[in-house]
Amino acid sequence: MRLVIRLLGAIWVSSLVIIAGFAFLQVQSERSRMLTDLERRAWLMGEGLKEAIEPAILRGQPARIERILKKFGSPRRGIAVYDQFAGLLVATPDLAPRLPSSLPIISQALTTGQAQKGVETLGGQKTYLYAVPLQGEERPAGALVIFLDASQLEFHLSALWQQNAVRLMILASVVSLLTLLVVRWSITHPLRRMAEWAQQMRAGKTAPPPVSGQLFGSLASEFTELARSLDDARAAAEREALLRLEGEALWTAERLKQFVRSQLNDTPLFAVSNREPLIHQWRGRKIETVEPASGLVTALEPIMHACGGLWIAHGSGDADRETVDAQDKVGVPPEQPAYTLKRVWLTKEEEDGYYNGFANEGLWPLCHIAHTRPVFRASDWAAYRRVNEKFAEALLEEMEGTERPYVLIQDYHFALLPRLVKDRRPDARIVLFWHIPWPNPEAFGICPWQQEILLGMLGADLIGFHIQFHCNNFLETVDRTIEARVDRERFGVVRGRHTTYVKPFPISVAPAPDPADVGVSRDELLKDLGPSVEFLGVGVDRIDYTKGILERLRAIERFFERYPDYRQRMVFVELAAPSRSHIKRYQDLDEEVDRAVEKINWSLRTNQWKPIAYLRGHHSHKEIWPYYRHADFCMVTSLHDGMNLVAKEYVSAAEEERGVLILSRFTGAARELVDALQVNPYHIDEMAEAIRLAIEMPPAERAIRMRRMKQIVRERNIYRWAGLLLEELTRLSVDRAGVAEV
Repeated sequence: MRLVIRLLGAIWVSSLVIIAGFAFLQVQSERSRMLTDLERRAWLMGEGLKEAIEPAILRGQPARIERILKKFGSPRRGIAVYDQFAGLLVATPDLAPRLPSSLPIISQALTTGQAQKGVETLGGQKTYLYAVPLQGEERPAGALVIFLDASQLEFHLSALWQQNAVRLMILASVVSLLTLLVVRWSITHPLRRMAEWAQQMRAGKTAPPPVSGQLFGSLASEFTELARSLDDARAAAEREALLRLEGEALWTAERLKQFVRSQLNDTPLFAVSNREPLIHQWRGRKIETVEPASGLVTALEPIMHACGGLWIAHGSGDADRETVDAQDKVGVPPEQPAYTLKRVWLTKEEEDGYYNGFANEGLWPLCHIAHTRPVFRASDWAAYRRVNEKFAEALLEEMEGTERPYVLIQDYHFALLPRLVKDRRPDARIVLFWHIPWPNPEAFGICPWQQEILLGMLGADLIGFHIQFHCNNFLETVDRTIEARVDRERFGVVRGRHTTYVKPFPISVAPAPDPADVGVSRDELLKDLGPSVEFLGVGVDRIDYTKGILERLRAIERFFERYPDYRQRMVFVELAAPSRSHIKRYQDLDEEVDRAVEKINWSLRTNQWKPIAYLRGHHSHKEIWPYYRHADFCMVTSLHDGMNLVAKEYVSAAEEERGVLILSRFTGAARELVDALQVNPYHIDEMAEAIRLAIEMPPAERAIRMRRMKQIVRERNIYRWAGLLLEELTRLSVDRAGVAEV
């Protein structure tokens, strides 16, 4: 109520000031106009009579002057003639009784010899006076004065003030009424609904915000996020309490945040990767935010959200430069920054040589035994070194002033970076996590610069791989390639006074969103795929030759050939994200996948059904979750993979009573998700049979398998991965000489 009173008071005061200001200007303008009109009339009369009266006054003929005045005088227009001493000679009859003994305006006219004008009150009546001197031989012989009725002037100006006062009352009343209505329907009513909604949320009842998109839409969105955070915290606390009863503890974002605070003692966390978590791109004249399809981003982004700090990455979006500050930094996420992203800019030549060339035509096929020949060029190696040095400079600049910083370097793009940083900052505690497999020594020996890569990696204090097998391959490669002592008991490499520890840290995913947030029901999803569809399979991949997409498509074709009863009843949806399209091998693969999908659909489709729905493009997690949630099975058929987070994402999001995971045994995830239907992706018939088993598996068996896998993914989540990685790093005591000891 007080707010309304203050608002109405402000409206009345502002209306009064505005109306009064405009009224004052209007009155002044009208007064000036009316005075100008009186002056014009008096001037015409005075100048016209002056020529007739001047001769008469010079000859001393008062009777003649009196006749002239009677002829031109009237009740609203008086005329008087004065002598050279300002004494009254003749005046019109109606005017004479009202004239005072003296008028200053007449003396001024006689003294100055100029016409004088003004407004006087004569006999209680406002009168306009215009005095014209009558010229004599040497000095004025007298004065002619015109008296015009000016009473209408004050009356008219008073009427203007009254009219504006009425306008003020009407305007203020109408605006006040409209304000009361607007306040009621746009503020009071929505606030009451928001209060009721907040009470429901506090009571644990989920409901959509009541004023989305209105005046308080953004506030409602913030309340929604707050309520969701509180629900997540409450759920995490309940899970934590339940697991403590079982002697276990669940890693959550909040627990990781508290762990970082206690272990890192507010020391900033620096992360380095090639891929950035947020890409800004032009869409017409607008800038859009795109989340890249990357397992690395999927893993690292929740950690940075929980821990904060600085993430250094390559700025690859065509609108990235427009969204950073003078230091090439931007807060992430933009609406409520939790950490800072610093972008490093690369030339096209650097990107072609470092990323497309050495990293993805050399190291990627070298480490993935997928029968694609690696290509090594000296120019690519030179670009790879330059880019690593550029990132090292950016990282060292950001670490200035920070004692014993923690650095997380991600993946095969930065094999040289640990040594470049360690040489300049021996106090830095560096972990390099290698997200792809590490091959055996014979395979890695193909690389012409294997020694430089190993020496660069061994600048880290800790090197992490997904599984122990890759750790063993790395240690054996080091043992055969460079001069170093491999400590197999402690899984370390000793060179001089520095020890690098090599350990497995199976990466994982963040918990899946609430099923209520998926937004699309299973019936809606199946309806879009065909009226007779009963079963849904899904695959989510980058278009990469290591993912076994072509082998998967052949297995689906074989399944329909062997089990024709499932035609028109099952659809497989492949969500494929284009990747590394500048590399010819990936261009060729893209075309091969298109041809394979077209061939299979052409040979099997009907008027209302096709076996494969190929959705090529970059898909957000929000678009992917409904397929994860409602699919009867998910196929992960990588020919070789370090971990493959799609498998864990699917397990995290799938319905417990329905989903089945078909998983390649050549993935790191196969070591943990043993309840999946594990297959050899090169064995097409085996995969086709696995599809049949997934569809026909009894509900009880499906539920048991999925429940066990969900428990593994839930307990071994991304926060646990980050916690174990950072815990291992903090156990390393690093002195200024760079000696790392446990």
